[in-house]
Amino acid sequence: MADRQLLRKIPKMDELIQNDMINALQQKVGRDTLLDVIRQIIDELRQAILKNEPGFIPEEELEIQAIVNKVQQKIEQICEIQIRKVMNGTGVILHTNLGRSPLGEYTKDVLQEIAGGYSNLELDLNTGKRGSRYQHMKELLLKLTGAEDAIVVNNNAGAVLLVLSAVAKGKEVIISRGELVEIGGSFRVPEVMEQSGSKLVEVGATNKCYLKDYEKAITDETGTLMKVHRSNFKLLGFTHDTTLEELMQLSEERQIPVINDLGSGLFMDLQPYGYPYEPTVQEVVASGCDIVTFSGDKLLGGTQAGIIVGKATWIKKIASHPLTRALRVDKLTLCALEATLKQYLHPQKALQQIPTVRMMTISPDELEKKAQSFKHFLPEEIKGLRISVEKSYSQVGGGAYPGHEMESRSISFRGNEETTTQLERYLRTGKPAIMGRLSEGAYFLDVRTIFESDFSVIVKRLNDWTQRSDPR
Repeated sequence: MADRQLLRKIPKMDELIQNDMINALQQKVGRDTLLDVIRQIIDELRQAILKNEPGFIPEEELEIQAIVNKVQQKIEQICEIQIRKVMNGTGVILHTNLGRSPLGEYTKDVLQEIAGGYSNLELDLNTGKRGSRYQHMKELLLKLTGAEDAIVVNNNAGAVLLVLSAVAKGKEVIISRGELVEIGGSFRVPEVMEQSGSKLVEVGATNKCYLKDYEKAITDETGTLMKVHRSNFKLLGFTHDTTLEELMQLSEERQIPVINDLGSGLFMDLQPYGYPYEPTVQEVVASGCDIVTFSGDKLLGGTQAGIIVGKATWIKKIASHPLTRALRVDKLTLCALEATLKQYLHPQKALQQIPTVRMMTISPDELEKKAQSFKHFLPEEIKGLRISVEKSYSQVGGGAYPGHEMESRSISFRGNEETTTQLERYLRTGKPAIMGRLSEGAYFLDVRTIFESDFSVIVKRLNDWTQRSDPR
């Protein structure tokens, strides 16, 4: 049976409402929300007692001050913005869980100006008449990619869905079996095709696909040929791919459009920086592809968006499709994307000003200097953990350059495994949150993905941790 005596000790609502600290909380959230929180906490205590587990609820937790403290904590949680800043020491540049590409200073300045007021989102300031929200970056995209036309939607999966719906609904889409990829979150290319109303026609084998496979599959019902870049995995060994050049030749002969889903959206060749070959947007557009789709928040280094470029005839058809409005982007996305793209007008500027590109191309020597600069502010040891600079390896992440690792530098904390685990939790759950990496009993902060402006904040958090008596 439930402990009736404990149930009677739960304070009444009237008692709690009269408490001065509780009353003060009304100024933060209002009376209705405050009452809801108090009821929730009282109900949780009652349910815990009804579970009839001896000692499940200590009597001190039923005291008014203990409940007031719980109410205060809950109200603070309600008032706090749940999406908050995280400092990334994992070494994964495009960390999907951490929001992928961080934006550069110029982009942040422009965003702040536009977000705080009104803008000419759909107004032509020259004529004073209504304009198009896509016009602001259309010319910029055409200049950078060489395409005839362009449009932007909310993400690349949406871009692919829109393209297939506008171009191939009710028609066959021919694609290699080896390119039927899962984009992420169980979102797969065949499922996108199904939703668009187009009919999937798989050709070739998983590991080998030839031009003749596409040729044999073409019928009067064929709407388009599709190529999906395998940006998030590698296919190695006994393999063969139909090249884009071969596919474009077939496209010209049969007068069938080609859709190329590039995914990551690379704007500059990174081979000089030790990366394997990856097709750039400019290369694919120059090949004659009718429609090219790619992301704004991966290798491009901007905000989440799905960018569609290609032949004017097809882009016009896509722009007039009803789904375009459902997938359209807001002023902040367009603003952030335009500001990022502006940096590519001067490639050397992009290397320095776009954080994602900068992190991808920084040299091991520069990383060594950066790590030593960070280490300069730290002691040799914290709570028995030895601190040093160690060679490590970073990844691009975000489904880009799968399997490729870059030499990096990390601040390591080595010693007692229990202590390193406590340190990881303390940094991850604090404000600001700091994400590192636990490996083989040690804790690492990879400086490739940490901004130098955040060094002093991390040092302060570490100093605060050394002064804590509670190790958790």
